[in-house]
Amino acid sequence: MSILVYIRNVNGKIKKQSLELTSYAQALSESLDLPIVGIVIGEIAEEELQALKLYGMKRVLRVNDAQYNKRVNRVYTKIIEQAVIETDAKYILFPDNNQGKAIAPRLSVRIKAGFVPHVMDLPHSYEPFMVYKRAFTGKALASVQVNTDRKILTPMLNSFGLRENPVDLTIEDFVPEIDEPQSRLNVVNKELEAGGVSLMDADIVVSGGRGLRSAENFSILEELANTLGAATACSRPVADDGWRPANEHVGQTGKIIAPNVYFAIGISGAIQHVAGVSGAKCIVAINTDGDAPIFDVADYGLVGDGLKIVPELNSLLKEVLADK
Repeated sequence: MSILVYIRNVNGKIKKQSLELTSYAQALSESLDLPIVGIVIGEIAEEELQALKLYGMKRVLRVNDAQYNKRVNRVYTKIIEQAVIETDAKYILFPDNNQGKAIAPRLSVRIKAGFVPHVMDLPHSYEPFMVYKRAFTGKALASVQVNTDRKILTPMLNSFGLRENPVDLTIEDFVPEIDEPQSRLNVVNKELEAGGVSLMDADIVVSGGRGLRSAENFSILEELANTLGAATACSRPVADDGWRPANEHVGQTGKIIAPNVYFAIGISGAIQHVAGVSGAKCIVAINTDGDAPIFDVADYGLVGDGLKIVPELNSLLKEVLADK
């Protein structure tokens, strides 16, 4: 028996969330006395996988085949199902992102496993197995009991954190039996903006709303983000108006994020937006409207014009960081 961790491979690189999943699995392992096994799909170097051993991963199954570089959810599901059988996995962990949302439910049906998304912490009971998950768009926690032999969990980003536990790592080539590796969708061109910080992996996010009044004014948010090494984001109306790219939209209908610090600048705090950032450890709100709903969920709030406050804040932060 084992705990199987899906290691997300993004262009041959491991993302922070996979390291957090490994840390989570290590904590589960200590309570359940089960070994941890990782499964990674697509071409990736052994050197990149070595980072996993710092967080308790002792064994990784690597499907090192270029034909799987393009993610096809139904194919990935079949590969992971075979890994579940190979390792007799009783607990399977996925990241709580779009990829996890696409694959985990499919796998749950195929292996008849209970599935709990948006997991907030380690189980608070093992007999019976019970774990807390986010509910009602982040306004509450639900305690979920899972009775199936196999269990699939998707812990939220930053809900557990990184905990080092160095071990020796063994990497094994895993060759699945798949007869349909190609997608029905043919990607003829893909353009990615170079540089920057990934929104889903960022510890700090600087986000703006229509309170900034124009697309040009988002340059001050970009400057603040550069100072902090942060990612930029926006509310849905901003993305709908074309002021910012659609992939920066956070909220119930956009990306669900859980950074350590979230700056909400010129964002009123509609329930749909708050649902996407409620997992943030600290929310800093700046808004001209002192009655804006965002202040109800903010840890720190400042009533004022973000166009004046953000440049001053950026200058102060540069001075502080320069002294370190």
